[in-house]
Amino acid sequence: MFFFASKVYWILASPILLLLVIALLGTLMSFGAGWVRAAAKAAAALSLLVLTAAAATPLGLWLVRPLEDRFPPPPDDMPAPDGIIVLGGAVNGAVSTARGQPVFEEGERVVEAVLLAKRYPSARIIFTGGSGSLFRETSTEAAEAKKLMTQLGVDPARVTLEEKSRNTEENARFTAALIHPEPSDRWLLVTSAFHMTRSMGVFEAAGFHVVAYPVAYRTPGPGRDLPWDSSPANNLRVFETALREWIGLAAYWATGRIDSLFPGPPGVAMSSGERLTPGRLD
Repeated sequence: MFFFASKVYWILASPILLLLVIALLGTLMSFGAGWVRAAAKAAAALSLLVLTAAAATPLGLWLVRPLEDRFPPPPDDMPAPDGIIVLGGAVNGAVSTARGQPVFEEGERVVEAVLLAKRYPSARIIFTGGSGSLFRETSTEAAEAKKLMTQLGVDPARVTLEEKSRNTEENARFTAALIHPEPSDRWLLVTSAFHMTRSMGVFEAAGFHVVAYPVAYRTPGPGRDLPWDSSPANNLRVFETALREWIGLAAYWATGRIDSLFPGPPGVAMSSGERLTPGRLD
């Protein structure tokens, strides 16, 4: 039910689409009278202002930077992990099958997993990712990712697939049910840097001892100026990605799927100095 509700929500309330709808409705309603006309004009103007700022400035990068900087990558000399978990979202499974070649979404996840597999030859590799579509698909992302990793030199016997999950919470829950992690196990978690905060929260809640290995950065790092991209389409894409992730964090915390509104490394708490724990709503 949570998966279905979230998919329907994002179809109807994509941040960019929602702003466009507000601007359109505000414009149409501005032909009314009295307070309705004034409110409609204000709503339309505010929506267009936000859209313009998102398209022409690094607003999206400003929103995504705290997410990407929350979990730094581990040091090069860290102890060898027992396993490497790669989150789905790297490969478009259906299109890859149809075209007969890998079609990437966040391809850095698979590339880095292959490099880590070669660095740690005894580590297990778990790729978790089924289909995020509301409609049944014959191909899963995990199957296509395993095929690609094998072509890049990884022994297919080392790769375990979890092919049923449709979102981040299911990634963690179904992977835990598949491999039954022990408290002493040490797992690397590979996903896009903007998505790492929520991912760490749900995997810790599922019983994993995970070490963040963020990839696919969009920002240059702490203390560096944000770049100005001249492409409005790129800017809007990052803006929507950031908003979706912040909304996802809030939704996961409100429904008890993560224990903190903004999960962080051990010893790093929220600005209030406390970790908030809501009651489960579902």
